Amino acid sequence: MAAEESYPPDLRYHREHDWVRLDGDEAVFGITWFAQDALGEVVFYDPPAVGATVEKDKPYGELESVKAVSDIFTPASGEVVAVNEAVQERPEIVNEDPYGEGWLIRVRLTEPAQLDELMDEAAYRQYLAGL
Repeated sequence: MAAEESYPPDLRYHREHDWVRLDGDEAVFGITWFAQDALGEVVFYDPPAVGATVEKDKPYGELESVKAVSDIFTPASGEVVAVNEAVQERPEIVNEDPYGEGWLIRVRLTEPAQLDELMDEAAYRQYLAGL
């Protein structure tokens, strides 16, 4: 079952429709409700390897849906410390719970100040209204 539209206020948002949840010196990344809705039913997730380095604004993986294949963009730079294996096994989790069980990777941030460049909930909603 698809999730209802939401944009949690405790997250930061990237213009490519990715979100970040800060957790100590690490951050969890995922895609927003808008992104999963635009993709449609997600059927495949190609993540980076644990230990890989990801760079802000660059793709770090792909999500494939019944409609298209889409790059996933990095909202902040760091080292991948975990990949959500549950999404690899059941990619539809991204549609069902994009901010919870559908998280994609956990990253040890190398430049935490980059999070200040991301949008808060209100700014992201305004950004979506302008699309």
